Amino acid sequence: MEKIPIIREKKHRLERKEYIGIKRITFTMDVEGRKELFCDSNVIDIFVNILKDVTNRNNVRNWVYVFMSDHVHFILEGLSPDADLWKTAKEFKQKTGVWLGKNSKMKWQKDFYDHIHRENEDLFYAVRYIANNPIRKGLAKDCLDYYGLGSLDFDIKELINNMELRDNK
Repeated sequence: MEKIPIIREKKHRLERKEYIGIKRITFTMDVEGRKELFCDSNVIDIFVNILKDVTNRNNVRNWVYVFMSDHVHFILEGLSPDADLWKTAKEFKQKTGVWLGKNSKMKWQKDFYDHIHRENEDLFYAVRYIANNPIRKGLAKDCLDYYGLGSLDFDIKELINNMELRDNK
């Protein structure tokens, strides 16, 4: 009888302790099958409110988020030594996944991507990169005109304008 090989998923996460504390992480979550979910501002509003709820409960700040048609990017920052950014992202995905199950035929892709920012990494470069996603995809000429862009903890217009002022010095 022929043995069937066992397929093991490659571990791609750092240890859990790397997601805890006063640090910043960029997260990206894709809709399964790259289906277009975030073309409706009502859906974006619901997901933003869920993000607000989980960040508030976990003592986490949100620098920027952008909901593209089939995925979302956001930067989270822990505000205390026990802030758990991985838990926050998982809660967001779980709560929005429940909403998706009740209100659509769509669901999240199995996992999500993350990038833990290094101490010397330029936060404003990361914010700008995320904010400019709609421009790179041809969805807006100015990122501030794109409905799915925002920040829970900062005035996004002020944040973007301050980055531009810094660059023009």
